[in-house]
Amino acid sequence: MVQVKITGLAGSLNPIKAELSDVIHGCLQDAIGTPENKRFQRFFPMEADNFYYPADRSEQYTIIEIVMFEGRSVPAKKKLIHLIFERVHQQLGIVEDDVEIVMYEQPKHNWGIRGIPGDELVLNYVVEA
Repeated sequence: MVQVKITGLAGSLNPIKAELSDVIHGCLQDAIGTPENKRFQRFFPMEADNFYYPADRSEQYTIIEIVMFEGRSVPAKKKLIHLIFERVHQQLGIVEDDVEIVMYEQPKHNWGIRGIPGDELVLNYVVEA
């Protein structure tokens, strides 16, 4: 299970939401094996008066927060980070300095999904990789 939250300035984020969603989901698929049909993303386009960021970032500054079941290996998580930086730059023209990624891992028992705790869920994909 993976949930993604993307935050940025509305004027920069809104025009690229669909494309950025595709990029992030493709990275999740390639790095940690997220299934095609398991896209859980939320976009938070912010007005400038509600989104403060360092002066050395541009208006394209974007924060990507990823919450997932624990169990992925360090190499798999690093691969995900590298792919996101690379593809966001290549496909959307956003420089690496304007992207920040944070991952939070949660034990499966801390999730409630489809009416049951996550550790009782039967998945059709591998988490521990």
